[in-house]
Amino acid sequence: MTDAKTRIEDTVKAKDVVLFMKGTKEMPQCGFSSRVAGVLNFMGIDYADVNVLEDEAIRQGIKEFSDWPTIPQLYVKGEFVGGCDIITEMTLSGELDTLLEKSGVTYDKAAADKIREANA
Repeated sequence: MTDAKTRIEDTVKAKDVVLFMKGTKEMPQCGFSSRVAGVLNFMGIDYADVNVLEDEAIRQGIKEFSDWPTIPQLYVKGEFVGGCDIITEMTLSGELDTLLEKSGVTYDKAAADKIREANA
């Protein structure tokens, strides 16, 4: 776990937004990962994607690192934000916008508004 923990720490510190997911942002390999990647992609957020299916140590290590049992997991400025349900809820409530703004992360506000309009 130590090597995996170090790699995870280095990854979340190196990029403002990181999504640990099954698959990649271009080709998610589970519905939950697809939903979160879809939100981030639609909102034009620059983020690193880490495919946990490629490395069992990272797949297990990220669960221990965050003390969160499921994947995907979103990190903003090195802090764990949540999984699919939390990110969906935050997107629809506008909390994700607030977090991104406070963190200095660029995103398309109009796209975020479109997501909320489509789900109203």
